[in-house]
Amino acid sequence: MRIAVTGSTGLIGSALVRSLRADGHDVLRLVRRPAAAGDEVRWDPGRGQVDTDGLAGCEAVVHLAGAGVGDHRWTAAYKAELYDSRVRGTDVLARALAALEKPPHTLVMGTAIGWYGDTGERAVDESAEPGRGFLAELCRDWEAAARPAQDAGIRTVFARTGLVVSRRGGAWGRLFPLFRAGLGGRLGDGRQFWSPIALHDEVAALRFLLDGELAGPVNLTGPEPVTNREATAAMGRVLHRPTVFAVPAPVLRVALGEFAGDVLGSQRVLPARLLEAGFAFAFPTVNDAIRAALD
Repeated sequence: MRIAVTGSTGLIGSALVRSLRADGHDVLRLVRRPAAAGDEVRWDPGRGQVDTDGLAGCEAVVHLAGAGVGDHRWTAAYKAELYDSRVRGTDVLARALAALEKPPHTLVMGTAIGWYGDTGERAVDESAEPGRGFLAELCRDWEAAARPAQDAGIRTVFARTGLVVSRRGGAWGRLFPLFRAGLGGRLGDGRQFWSPIALHDEVAALRFLLDGELAGPVNLTGPEPVTNREATAAMGRVLHRPTVFAVPAPVLRVALGEFAGDVLGSQRVLPARLLEAGFAFAFPTVNDAIRAALD
């Protein structure tokens, strides 16, 4: 297939591009600077511009672009950047795709399990109602911004991703150096649920969605959510390091500000639609995912 990808330099996007090209797919990368190579297409979501000529002939688009949620403290300005990079960027792209003479068949849009808010100990799947809080509201508006593509008949999938386990980047990538140094430990009381997924399975799931017929929300999380305490213990076991340096909740709130509420929040999210569709996880447990990240 001829597939266009936004966010192609990020952790997930770069791994997806490598995987697709290894299997012979023609991949175009949407970039914000002037296109400098034959596989690049210019877009400028801030100005509402997309080089639609460069997207001609694309059968699918994977939209992964967006400012990093944990990259900076959540000031009012950075929250606005988080919102605009996702909601405005998606609206610009969706309208551009809808306006093509021959729109792509599929849009797979990477969103997040933040859509569900804090679920406590309650396990949720794609049938759950939206949660509360900044991230939940952001995710709701983010997905709604794809409406022009849906209205144009483009099969649109909302890939709600959990915590991607990789040592190369993302939130989990920041944990590996700490745990390797013996400085890892639980966050807060450690009872909050995390919903991790191995990077390998994240890429495989995105490709499964590209090739399949699912539409709407699909959770990209592993089948076995764990508490932060259990994830901490797994990191210690796999890396053969102690995990005694717990970070108290008040310290996290001072260090991270508003974002600490989401770090300490609980999201027990299940990939019900993926499993029902027959997707097989290569690394289903947190132990498996951590070991896979070391390869």
